[in-house]
Amino acid sequence: MKTLLFIALFAGFTTQISAQEGNITIEQDPRIDELLKLYAEVNSKSDYYQIQVGFGSYQKAQNLKTKVDIDFAGWYSKIEFESPTYRVRLGKFKTKLEAERKYMEVRKKYPEAILLEPEEK
Repeated sequence: MKTLLFIALFAGFTTQISAQEGNITIEQDPRIDELLKLYAEVNSKSDYYQIQVGFGSYQKAQNLKTKVDIDFAGWYSKIEFESPTYRVRLGKFKTKLEAERKYMEVRKKYPEAILLEPEEK
């Protein structure tokens, strides 16, 4: 009895299992690519309020950005070069109200921070 069960299990495991194969075709409206390009262009030209946390040499800016990323995890942050220093900036705020609220929060940790208004083009 055990031998028959063993043979049945062995035969079941050694048989080749085959799955179905198929092809998937996705048809996409070509205007979607144009829309994505337009969306990226509009967002790249958008003006935002930002908070400048500090500035200095590249090494100082890197160290400061590391601290900012820990203190304000999930917020957009970057290092920008404006001759002759590197500046650490935080956030992309669309409204002045939102920017001012976040600015007050940042000032608690970084009292030297300043609120930057969008540049006019």
